[in-house]
Amino acid sequence: MRRLIVLLAAFPFALAGCATIASSNKDKARDMTLENYAATLRFGGGFPAAWQFVDPKMRAAHPLDGKAKARYDSVEVASYQTDGPVATDDNTIQQIAQITLVVRSSQTSYDIVDHEIWHWDETGKHWWLESGLPDITPPQ
Repeated sequence: MRRLIVLLAAFPFALAGCATIASSNKDKARDMTLENYAATLRFGGGFPAAWQFVDPKMRAAHPLDGKAKARYDSVEVASYQTDGPVATDDNTIQQIAQITLVVRSSQTSYDIVDHEIWHWDETGKHWWLESGLPDITPPQ
């Protein structure tokens, strides 16, 4: 009987430990996804390759047409810096990215600000960029 009481008393702590492990794995997945996204923009194919980070529902609803692909192909990411992720709820984070772009044809550069929204897909255990690729229109 005493063992049963000890086991029942320890049960909530065991569940809390499982939640902590799950949260830790989710945080690791977030950090890895954000690092991979930044590296993809800078060194791994730019915006066309970063398209794979966009939520599949968003990609299906708003596919990149030829004109958009050509615009993204016309620039190169020279710098990508963020203020770091801020949780807005358990499954959503936001971050602001300062991006310096270089126009391939003229080698001129300009800066944009991207307000990213990332969402955790509990089923797929994956973070997706809900806000889509940034608007790369040069500022006026």
